[in-house]
Amino acid sequence: MAKIRGESKLSFFEATSIIVGHGVGSGILAVPYLAGRNSLVSILLILCFCYLFNLLLHLIIAELSYNNGGAQFITCFDRELFSGRLKQVFTWLAFALLGLSVLVNVSGFLTGAAAVFRSWFGLNSTWGILLFYVIGAGVVFAGMKLVGICEKLAVSSMLAVIGILFVAVLLRPLQPLPRSGEGPNAALALLGIVSFSLSAVMSTPQVVKGLEGDVKKIRLAIAAGLAINLLLIFLVTLMTLLGVGRDITEDGALVDLAGKLGGWVSVVGYVFTLLALATSFWANTLNLRDIVHEQTKWSVHISWLAASLPCLLLALFHLASFVGFTRYASAIQVVTGLGIIWAYGLSRKRTGRSDIVGVFGKLPFQLLVLLCTLLATVGAML
Repeated sequence: MAKIRGESKLSFFEATSIIVGHGVGSGILAVPYLAGRNSLVSILLILCFCYLFNLLLHLIIAELSYNNGGAQFITCFDRELFSGRLKQVFTWLAFALLGLSVLVNVSGFLTGAAAVFRSWFGLNSTWGILLFYVIGAGVVFAGMKLVGICEKLAVSSMLAVIGILFVAVLLRPLQPLPRSGEGPNAALALLGIVSFSLSAVMSTPQVVKGLEGDVKKIRLAIAAGLAINLLLIFLVTLMTLLGVGRDITEDGALVDLAGKLGGWVSVVGYVFTLLALATSFWANTLNLRDIVHEQTKWSVHISWLAASLPCLLLALFHLASFVGFTRYASAIQVVTGLGIIWAYGLSRKRTGRSDIVGVFGKLPFQLLVLLCTLLATVGAML
């Protein structure tokens, strides 16, 4: 086992929660709308399929990071993928594209949280953005250990919230579950949103570092994190279908449930949404901080400021639309996915071993993961 020294040592549950926290978000609340257009059998098969291929993808990323001392993507690409006179050009280009993608996502979390504060408390959008930034960025400023602890508490709270809602649904008259679907396009779209909701690729190196290269714990933390995320997706989808039926709107699962169960669900929905946005904000900002730190060699706190302040400015001055940049972010993820598989193949060949993925990291499985990633991206665009 390689000994990797990270910023802080994470417990197993903290590492698992970072995986959950990165993946859980608004995508989960959109799954029931698409699930209602598929049969129950299709839903279950797609959930299982997405879990398996995402598990393999995340383990491949973990091993790529593990072979490079727990490094983030850009450092791995620089060491494994880029070479020649244009090496630095490619490295900085990848840094700029990936960094901008994360910045746009994080600014979306800020504006989303501000919308919740405005709807719930009538708070001005600017003050809502500033409040969420202070709370969220303050946790990341304190470092990886506090992020892990907060992710753990937030994930436990989200499970409790979903549990309360599920019991409330079961106490009401239940709607029949869908027995037929609307065709391949509906299935592909569901596959895309479930894959998006499970994705925690950029937080995987944090698990490698936080668990200090313990191969067994890394595997289990990734598998458990994705499994908890899958459980949340399944519970939210099932309770929405049972509570609302197939007449689910695009407003989101909790809005539809509030219409059926009463206004108190809206308050629960606000809590769940803020928790989901917070976990994603912490994970993404921590990842970007480390990417900036590895690439620029600035101090951790300066890197934190460089990673978080532009997100605040984007949100405050409306310089970017989160929805408008969705296709850009998806395109970057596809390019990143291609780079990951290519870099992993070179890394596996260089080291001559596979400590985390084993036989499932061989070329046929690499190509399978790449194909599934492209398929999920097409589904997300439908």
